[in-house]
Amino acid sequence: MFMNYLDVKGRIFDIQRYSIHDGVGIRTIVFLKGCALRCRWCCNPESQRYDIETMMVNGRPKVYGQDITVREVMETVKRDMPYYSRSDGGLTLSGGESLLQIDFAEALLRAGKDLGVNTALESMGYAKYSDIQRILPYLDTYLMDIKHMNPEKHKEWCGKENTPMVENAMKIARSGQVKLIIRVPVVPGFNDTEEEIAAIAHYASTLPGVNEIDLLPYHSFGEGKYTGLNRPYPMGNALPPTQEKMLRLKAAAERGTGLYCQIGG
Repeated sequence: MFMNYLDVKGRIFDIQRYSIHDGVGIRTIVFLKGCALRCRWCCNPESQRYDIETMMVNGRPKVYGQDITVREVMETVKRDMPYYSRSDGGLTLSGGESLLQIDFAEALLRAGKDLGVNTALESMGYAKYSDIQRILPYLDTYLMDIKHMNPEKHKEWCGKENTPMVENAMKIARSGQVKLIIRVPVVPGFNDTEEEIAAIAHYASTLPGVNEIDLLPYHSFGEGKYTGLNRPYPMGNALPPTQEKMLRLKAAAERGTGLYCQIGG
């Protein structure tokens, strides 16, 4: 039996309204449950497992994970639409890795476009390219993480090699269907040298149509979530990079690439 795409159901762990991150203007960000990677610095550990989980927050249990239809999500989007029109904002999907719930992600983006709102996806691109192709017609901006150019180091710190993401970035860029922005979480001990950032920026500069790279400084704001989930915090006592260091990395990213580099995103 044919299902109306508005009735497609997926699993989320949050909807954040009035955000000024992860896309242009004021955004409604829908956070989908489940991720294939286990990045040591992940600030949303409640996103990693698809399972519904209970986390202690301020001494009280809070459930993370809700099964919801596209139609129900769109009710929130509709309420926020006046803010989009004033700021060129819209709907952003995040996670976790949204592409792991490809039917739900495609339906959400399609519903957003049917409402006439700007759509964005914050994603690592860890998926079959045939799945990525399904969402491109409904997507305006792809905010894609490229964390490192070395496959072994990427696997050591994130649990998977980077090869699928790097290859998908090129395919997305060559499609010419969306605005592609490369984002790099700057993580102490992992990729915070000028050489490592320059290598990522060099690759980004070879992607057709890509002219922006965002450097996102590591922070430890999610440490308390690991405690609430009774998990150890993998980054230990690592400190965020200083502003001086971020400016040096920004210069390294821009040097010889022609890219506009932004700190934060």
